[in-house]
Amino acid sequence: MNKIVYFDNAATSYPKPEEVYRAVDHFQREIGASPGRSAHRLAVAAGRVVLDARERLARLFGVGNSSRVVLTPNCTEALNLAIKGSLRAGDHVVCSSVEHNSVMRPLRRLAADGVVELTVVPCSPEGRLSPAVVQKQLRPNTRLVVVTQASNVLGTIQPVAEIGKITRKRGILLLVDAAQSAGCIPIDLPASGIDLLAFSGHKGLLGPSGTGGLVIGEDVDLLSLKEGGTGSRSQHEIQPLHLPDRYESGTLNGPGIAGLSAALAWLEAQGVAALMRRLRELTAALLGELAAVPGVTVYGPRDPKKQTAVVSFTMAGKDVAAVAATLDQRFGILTRAGLHCAPSAHKTIGTLRRTGGTVRASLGPFNTTEQVRYFGACLRQLSGK
Repeated sequence: MNKIVYFDNAATSYPKPEEVYRAVDHFQREIGASPGRSAHRLAVAAGRVVLDARERLARLFGVGNSSRVVLTPNCTEALNLAIKGSLRAGDHVVCSSVEHNSVMRPLRRLAADGVVELTVVPCSPEGRLSPAVVQKQLRPNTRLVVVTQASNVLGTIQPVAEIGKITRKRGILLLVDAAQSAGCIPIDLPASGIDLLAFSGHKGLLGPSGTGGLVIGEDVDLLSLKEGGTGSRSQHEIQPLHLPDRYESGTLNGPGIAGLSAALAWLEAQGVAALMRRLRELTAALLGELAAVPGVTVYGPRDPKKQTAVVSFTMAGKDVAAVAATLDQRFGILTRAGLHCAPSAHKTIGTLRRTGGTVRASLGPFNTTEQVRYFGACLRQLSGK
């Protein structure tokens, strides 16, 4: 048993493939230049690193034009770009009741400012969004539907393709938050009817922190979130209109993107579908261990085929923060307790005020069945059984 058991992959994946560490170090030591800012050999090498990552991402998501893959510092900025770039005064937007604050806060701000009307569609107690209920909430002025593909609290996988068929017929944009799904389940934008896909680089994609992006559909035009230097069209004081430069102002995170590209190469070699099957096995084992602990309540689908490797639970009579702290300090198991930046999701499952959230155990490709069993044994000790 390792000294530390890391079950917080929904926040940030750890450890990374060795190739990621080497790529970051190589970029810092051997390249070091800013991509797209100069014509010398090191700047050209940095640009190749960025292009390689962009093309790997395009392949991963089934996108033919890699210039539609915009790189951002995180999924939060990608979501803000998609939301604020697509909505106009008088628009109506629909989202689910299990969205992360990276979706809810921009939408609440726009609604409070009187820019848009917002409808939050309730999910089931397991966190599932009904496409039929979404369809009933659509209006003539509905511009955007926002759905998290997999809940960061419950792991619940939403029927994105079914929702995509509805939005496509109505000419409504579909924005998918893939922070928890990219790298964990296969994603094909054209097949799923997704117009905008925001993703995190440091979670299921196994890249470094400070990486993420937004995939923009061919027929989608967004206002830019920020303007500045792009290294192109520098003679003009207005933002370039061509992609990806239109949305990539400022120096890109070269070392982080190098690490992300290496992680994507590792994912390509392993196969996302194969990794998904492995994570399903671990999730089944985790659910089995939790079911054997007296006083434990598990939230969400409780079915490895209907969720990612994210499992939330509470223990009767025990504070969730205290449980997480004990797991860390006494047993070396690292989880996350609280609201997970998604209070609406906790309101949906009844843990917002009653328990102050949940303990979340989230697995990654480097976790083992042995670790899961150890986790179960430790919880049984905590329960007094």
